[in-house]
Amino acid sequence: MNRVNSGTYFRTAAAAMLLLATITGCKPAATTTEVAANVAATTETTAASSDNWQWLFNGESVDAWTGNGGKAPGEQWQIIDNALVLTSGGGGDIVSKQSFTNFELELEWQIAASGNSGIFYKVAGADGAVWSSGLEYQLLDDDNYPGHDKPIHFSASLFDIYAPQVDAHLPAGSWNTTRIVVRHPQVEHWLNGKLVLQFELGSADWQQRTANSKFASMDAFAKTERGHIALQDHGDKVAFRQIRIRAL
Repeated sequence: MNRVNSGTYFRTAAAAMLLLATITGCKPAATTTEVAANVAATTETTAASSDNWQWLFNGESVDAWTGNGGKAPGEQWQIIDNALVLTSGGGGDIVSKQSFTNFELELEWQIAASGNSGIFYKVAGADGAVWSSGLEYQLLDDDNYPGHDKPIHFSASLFDIYAPQVDAHLPAGSWNTTRIVVRHPQVEHWLNGKLVLQFELGSADWQQRTANSKFASMDAFAKTERGHIALQDHGDKVAFRQIRIRAL
């Protein structure tokens, strides 16, 4: 059997490929080693991004949450079919034990017919009303809730301050997907894969709108840069699932 010197062979082959690329104007194809390195780098980056997420609720427990004043969440908050469900009013608002400054929050929610609730962020703490300090991403049955005909009260609005610029809500009983991104002072509200609202905390527009809202006389409203997440008990049935967050 004739043996081929592998070093001579590959050097010759590489030179031929380079010459062909120069003549044709094409970029030489990536080597197997380069492809493997790129795949490894992509996998590592994806894994790192994934590892930055932490569960606030993954269908198993409410250990990440506390009730008002540090008490356990009320019995009306129940885990049903891997969802955290407020079965009726009286359970009280629940607040994340951890606080966050810049973050990305993702979750799914389902509101009952004619229902009203909210997701709060930048909440000062578990003592006192969450709406007196936190910003509310509104959850609503936009189609049937009585008396709410103002866009600043629709789903995905910053309640009573900014209306969503895109209507992306689904009917009551459907699972909606929400994403809230805070890079202080910039804030984004997403609903069902669509960016529906952007605003800047502390801007001239923000100050004017807040002064014309129900929060004008609330000294603690939106004053904390680092705050908690809260889920509202507005008296109506609402369900949440797949609640996760990562610091930015």
